[in-house]
Amino acid sequence: MSKTIDSNSNTFAKRKSAVVPRLIAIFCIAAAAAAVLFAVMHIKERRRAPSGSAGVLQKAWKSYDYGAVCEISRTILDEKPFNNTALTYYGYACFYLAVSQTDTALSQDYLEKSINALRLALHHARKSLVPQLEYMLGKAYFYKNTVTSYYYADLAVLYLNRAKEHGYKAPDISEYLGLSYAALGMTMESISAFTEALLERESDSLLLSIAEQYCKAGQLSAAKQYLFRIKSGCLDEELVLKSMNLLGTIYITDGDYEAARQEFESILKKNQNSADAYYGLGVIYEMQGDLVKARAEWRKAIRVQMNHAGALAKISDYK
Repeated sequence: MSKTIDSNSNTFAKRKSAVVPRLIAIFCIAAAAAAVLFAVMHIKERRRAPSGSAGVLQKAWKSYDYGAVCEISRTILDEKPFNNTALTYYGYACFYLAVSQTDTALSQDYLEKSINALRLALHHARKSLVPQLEYMLGKAYFYKNTVTSYYYADLAVLYLNRAKEHGYKAPDISEYLGLSYAALGMTMESISAFTEALLERESDSLLLSIAEQYCKAGQLSAAKQYLFRIKSGCLDEELVLKSMNLLGTIYITDGDYEAARQEFESILKKNQNSADAYYGLGVIYEMQGDLVKARAEWRKAIRVQMNHAGALAKISDYK
């Protein structure tokens, strides 16, 4: 009897000793299979969405491919809406896409997206990145002010000044401030910003902007000095004609009608379709009491530019 029991015990022990290695082998095989499956899935995932990587995003940015940057960062934001890196790239890309558009509606749409992304990025940005984000927000609001019928120049001024206060430096920041102040009717602030911009870089368009603001401030002598500089050295014909027209207007205010006439007639020699020059000649005749010739010049202005506000108003006044 005991032999039988011993025999069964030995058989059970043998079976047990055989099962354990098999279980271990099965576990090892399963683990290996799981590892292989995980590796395959990981490779597939990387191949399926390479655009989500920071490397691809930076590569697109360095290539100035703003459309790709926009799409890649948008993909990241669909999964992680508050990813600050993606928000920053998205805001920048949308801004550059906006300013390159000829379609105003499309430009507005990109600017809205840019501003929304930059504001979110600013909220959680590292301290070192805050001034740059403020600068970009200021520029975005400046351009938004130019493409919509609403006023955003105050927000442009707010963020551009914050960027300056936080130590951000850019060669165009003072010029953007000057233009924004001008849009708000803050003439002296505009002149101050434009003058500061001249220290960074001098341009004929900047000189004209300063002259226009000095005219609004009633400082006509100062305005003339900037206009003379444009006339004497500018190669941009359009800017030269604008400066001549403004000079003619200043001469009328000064009562120097002959000098004004010379400016307007010189403009018409270069461009026979200058409604402003015809209007200016009409004003000279008006000041000299010759309303017949004045109305004739204003009618010429309207033929060239049917919605010329000044000429239309004068014709209406002297019906």
